[in-house]
Amino acid sequence: MGFRARILGAAAGGGLPQWNCGCQNCRLAREGAIPSLTQSSLAVTANGADWAVLNASPDIRAQLTASRALAPTGLREVPIRSVLLTNGDIDHVAGLLTLREMQPFTLFATAGIHAVLDANPIFAALKPSVVTRSEVALDQPFALAPGLTATLFAVPGKVPLYLEGDTVDTQLLGEQTVGVKLEAGGRTAFYIPGCAALTGDLAQRLDGAAAVFFDGTLWTDDEMLRLGLGSKTGARMGHMSMSGPDGSIAAFAGIDVGQKVYVHMNNTNPVLHPASPERAEAVAAGWIIGADGLEITP
Repeated sequence: MGFRARILGAAAGGGLPQWNCGCQNCRLAREGAIPSLTQSSLAVTANGADWAVLNASPDIRAQLTASRALAPTGLREVPIRSVLLTNGDIDHVAGLLTLREMQPFTLFATAGIHAVLDANPIFAALKPSVVTRSEVALDQPFALAPGLTATLFAVPGKVPLYLEGDTVDTQLLGEQTVGVKLEAGGRTAFYIPGCAALTGDLAQRLDGAAAVFFDGTLWTDDEMLRLGLGSKTGARMGHMSMSGPDGSIAAFAGIDVGQKVYVHMNNTNPVLHPASPERAEAVAAGWIIGADGLEITP
């Protein structure tokens, strides 16, 4: 069995339903009328036996329990070789605390993201004698798991919410928000769960990919404002929207990508309703709406 990816969690922070939200999607998910989703994470393998987890969501225990391929193969033997972080957001790092049970793996991240973890003593629960912390430079390929090569690259974004100051650069290019290029068996895929804009350089990088897992946080930039569920636009949160002339559907229209998959979708996003016209529009444009447990073979 070759290169494949499994979506562990397709939702943005808070999941679907979000515990304190009574929006239509959350109400329907609680009723079982639409699928529930856990928070953002992806598992990848080049051989079916050795896996890497991209982003450690707060829901990681349930995600791993639901994934037979990631279950222990012995008393304290698991097929997870590494965890990679694309930013320091709570919904991408909180799950590290669940992985503290003296289980060896390598934790990959940029120096900037490692610095965020190092500044919080709670992450010392991942004992250095057990979990190897590996700093990764941008645009330098490295072995993420047997047979699987990864390369991190900067994408427009911002620092985590808990690090924001009075002035926030939502188009920051650096080590705080990265995308991941994955290569195995002559195939290439990309994982970009957070992205504020699809620049020309990024479009060129993605052209020809077998698969791209991309930020699908909101359908419209003012979505949360209109619903009375927030005070920030998608752009202010560091996410480009799906729809509109500046959205990702339009931006990807001229890029040659085999499979385009939305991940990191907010609980308010109408594409999460299987019968919504927004979902139909995205699917008609060639997009797959990610779901927990969905497997993609790039």
